[in-house]
Amino acid sequence: MRCRWRAWSMILTVLACCAGRSGGAAGSIPAVAAPPVERFDSVVIDPGHGGDDRGARGRSGLLEKDLVLDVSRRLAKRLRGHGLEVLETRTADAFVPLETRTMLANDAGADLFISIHANSAASPKPSGSEVYFVSVDATDERSRALAERENSAFGRDAASALPTDPLVAIIGDMIASESMREANVFAKIAQAELDSIDRVASRGVKQAPFVVLLGVQMPASLIEVGFLSNPQEERALLTSERRDAIAAALERAVLQYAQRYDALRGVGRAER
Repeated sequence: MRCRWRAWSMILTVLACCAGRSGGAAGSIPAVAAPPVERFDSVVIDPGHGGDDRGARGRSGLLEKDLVLDVSRRLAKRLRGHGLEVLETRTADAFVPLETRTMLANDAGADLFISIHANSAASPKPSGSEVYFVSVDATDERSRALAERENSAFGRDAASALPTDPLVAIIGDMIASESMREANVFAKIAQAELDSIDRVASRGVKQAPFVVLLGVQMPASLIEVGFLSNPQEERALLTSERRDAIAAALERAVLQYAQRYDALRGVGRAER
């Protein structure tokens, strides 16, 4: 797995501060050349649910698992057209365990993880897209309930194995904090692009403890592309035009984020 420059610099900083742990004298740590700066080049797309796990169901029968797989395929095709490496956690109507999704993403060492879902509510009135990034505490009660519904697909609660080595824990926390900040940046860009489809007021970027986002070691967002419980929105989501509009909005969001990612590292973007 590729080592991202910020994670690498954090590790070196912590090692320098902890040189005394091994009894070495000050300055005894040999100089380590920083790895070459990498441009944004890889994305993991995670279509939610699959197989026996249908996810939400619209009143006319549209299934979340089918909708998000189609949108994910469209997005993947668009991003590959820009020369980006794209990994899809599922490419067929099959259930993929949580551990497999996170393992695929982490082994790929991608720059961004996008999990695509569709929303549902008890009332037919709510509509529009929502973008989430991970937090132990949910933004509000509805966000918490949504995370619980999505998490239940994996048949288990969010559980993290805490590292026993304090140094490893420090490094992990530093990397996680950086990923959360970057996830917030991408979430805001993605929400703005999705809102532009209908030019509606944003539902806002939110946080919730989605287990599929907790395990990945990169900026990660969960996209709810619309409410299947809203009859009008379900009809729109049944059309190829709407699905392509969503994929195009997320394509623009990824490219904007990629441009920012590279600019912060002083890397110019080559013509793709």
